[in-house]
Amino acid sequence: MRATQALRMRPTAMLRMQQTRTVAMRQSPILRMAVPKEEQAGHTITQRLRRIKDVPIELIPLAAVMGVAIVAAGYSMINKLMTDKTLRLSRQANKH
Repeated sequence: MRATQALRMRPTAMLRMQQTRTVAMRQSPILRMAVPKEEQAGHTITQRLRRIKDVPIELIPLAAVMGVAIVAAGYSMINKLMTDKTLRLSRQANKH
């Protein structure tokens, strides 16, 4: 008899519905903080070249492959535009 009492369905407790609070929408204040000194200073070419050392070594082959792919895509597109005679690059006059 105990097992049947445990398996019997019980009514769920009534959920209490609460009214949502209205919140005034305000703009956040603009915070003007000093920019770190390194970002403010002008970077010379040698300073930028020194930053290359910070790049993880695993990303260098990826950058090389992406560079080659971009150059090949540019060459292919320019070659297509220059050599394809059936490609219309400008509008033709309307003849009605």
